[in-house]
Amino acid sequence: MRYQKFFGAGVGVVLGLAGQVEARAVESSLRPEQRPGGLAVAAQTVQAVQSTGQTSASVATVTLASLSGTRPVLRPSDLDVESVVQTRVSHQGFANWINGFRSRARAQGISNRTFDAAFRGVQYDPSVVKKDRNQSEFKKEIWEYLDFAVSTSRVRNGTKVLRQYRNTFDRIEAHFGVEKEVVAAIWGMESAYGERRGREPLIQSIATLAYDGRRGKFFEQQLIAALKIIQSGDVAPNRMTGSWAGAMGHTQFIPTSYLAYAVDFTGDGKRDIWSDDPTDALASTAAYLKRFGWKKGQPWGVEVRLPRGFNAGRASRKLTQSPAAWANEGVVGIDGRAVPNYGNASILLPAGTQGAAFMIFHNFSVIEKYNRADAYVIGVGHLSDRLRGGPPIQASWPRGYSATSEAEKKEIQALLQRKGYKITKVDGNVGPETSAAIRAYQRARGISANGAPSKELLQDLRRN
Repeated sequence: MRYQKFFGAGVGVVLGLAGQVEARAVESSLRPEQRPGGLAVAAQTVQAVQSTGQTSASVATVTLASLSGTRPVLRPSDLDVESVVQTRVSHQGFANWINGFRSRARAQGISNRTFDAAFRGVQYDPSVVKKDRNQSEFKKEIWEYLDFAVSTSRVRNGTKVLRQYRNTFDRIEAHFGVEKEVVAAIWGMESAYGERRGREPLIQSIATLAYDGRRGKFFEQQLIAALKIIQSGDVAPNRMTGSWAGAMGHTQFIPTSYLAYAVDFTGDGKRDIWSDDPTDALASTAAYLKRFGWKKGQPWGVEVRLPRGFNAGRASRKLTQSPAAWANEGVVGIDGRAVPNYGNASILLPAGTQGAAFMIFHNFSVIEKYNRADAYVIGVGHLSDRLRGGPPIQASWPRGYSATSEAEKKEIQALLQRKGYKITKVDGNVGPETSAAIRAYQRARGISANGAPSKELLQDLRRN
């Protein structure tokens, strides 16, 4: 029901942000997750000051701030005394780390000339670490996320850029077989159609995070890839800018994804995703989706109506069948007719049975390669539908209850489990099983059975 936080200027083929997770291959999303812990620095006396990172676990998701591309700017007044001391103490340690990294970069084919050009003026950046630590535990609800992600202004601006770059979008769609509205939707989600691409010096940001150590291996991999991009001549070091977490360009590729999937669609010899001209970035996004099996003409999903008494347990990604088979169970389109046969599909209930229901197809999983959060995929898919002239989501959402944190959701699950309700895993993710357990408890207590993991529910569980 909820989605977890992401960082960076956008939320695309960048950093699969959430929990203590190993660096993943691009097939499973390359966004680094938020991670807990302290900062590995030389002075132990200041380490404890930086131990505030907080996060989620499995399904990567997105904050409203990251969606809009805006990031808090660290002002001098934001730095406490300990942070200033830490910066001074860490300076020599960072310099030593760079010297050690040089040999590892050379072993990966990076020349001294490229290395020196890329690291000229690079300094340890405490603001990057602070942003990495300063992650809220509380998360927005799916409907709040979609209100922002598919806002009237985002639809309006998307319609405008589709007209402005019509020839470019048409050529990209014809070449890669990915609908232009889908590419435009990702562009809108990632950088507000190029308005918020990130201005951080990428080498400095990634080097700081690599030195930080908690995901050192992952960020060092990104740093090597960034140096290879510079060495190839695609971009000069001073133009390689992006989000503080390493995402670059109009559609927010991280360096390893860029190396694997970026294309030169303008034919100028460079894969330029940083330019004001979005052509290469948009084509690279289409190339990425094509690489993971995009099926032109198949929707990501369609909103459906569920029959009365629908078993929420059947809303599982593991259960796929034809739209006709779903229709036999009473699951039909909003128009009341069976959904066309676009292929086998699953049912997704992002807010339980109290909210909108979707029949999702293969292309849902393709968008998921860009970002694994259900909320993000629905956002991209629904925005693309709106850009094509489709209507807003028809079902109502269970708005109005007091939101809970991840820790509070885990407590709800644990208390339900203790009371004998079926909770397979206490993980803070409120899926169909948890929603069903909540409704069963609410019915037993004689209260409104909305399945919502609210603060009021938690208080009732604690008391009874």
